[in-house]
Amino acid sequence: MSRIYSLAYLTSHRCTPAEAIGIAAQTGYQFVGMRLWPNAPGAPQQHLLDQPEALRETLAAQKDTGVGVFDLEIIRINDSFDPHTWDALYDVGAQLQAKAILVAGDDPDEARLTDNYARLCEVMKPYGMTADLEFMPWTEVKDAKSALRIVKNAGIPTNAGILVDALHFGRSTTTLDDIRAIPRQLLHYAQICDAQAGLNFTVEQMIHTARCERLLPGDGTIDIQGLFDALPTDLPVSVEVVNFGREARTPPATWAAECLAASRPFTD
Repeated sequence: MSRIYSLAYLTSHRCTPAEAIGIAAQTGYQFVGMRLWPNAPGAPQQHLLDQPEALRETLAAQKDTGVGVFDLEIIRINDSFDPHTWDALYDVGAQLQAKAILVAGDDPDEARLTDNYARLCEVMKPYGMTADLEFMPWTEVKDAKSALRIVKNAGIPTNAGILVDALHFGRSTTTLDDIRAIPRQLLHYAQICDAQAGLNFTVEQMIHTARCERLLPGDGTIDIQGLFDALPTDLPVSVEVVNFGREARTPPATWAAECLAASRPFTD
């Protein structure tokens, strides 16, 4: 069975949603990811919510190309979390037939975070998308063990998920055994990129790499091959490589093609 590949938002962040779909179709991806909600107030995003013309254009691009929407970003669970804050995101996600929404955990009270994650899953159920909790070492869900504990303590909702990003695997205490311990039913996709692995980076350095300076798979020291050997062989792969320096000299479609070509040796 051949892999399914999705062009992640960070790989196509220079594009509108419709443009990203067109580039995905040109370069061999079956899906795209979109960031329709910023990861911080005022941070970059793609504008589709409350933009009916842009939504029509995006839906038309899907119909014309056959490229689907895999995941949407981003929901952050903090201490004042209300799952209905994102009602517009759920609605657009359903119209796009998106499969997942990426979720980050920012609440230091793990019991409350767990309860709110369960609430989120319940609210999202009618929209047909999974709530994929991504562990990131600078958040309150720092590693795969933490993510699995939260999902289990939430009762393993039917639309629960855990998202594995190669970058966060390589810069957290997560082991390959921790990856293998994640039940298959909780894995819906994984993100691929590379970087220098290790545990000695500051929060600022980790965030900078994640948002501005990821490396092509094979150009860093993360055990990409070990990670994808530990994950299910049929798991869809989101190619998530943002590198402002490299991109400055590379058109979006060329960059998308380069990122996919660098990923395939580790996943095909």
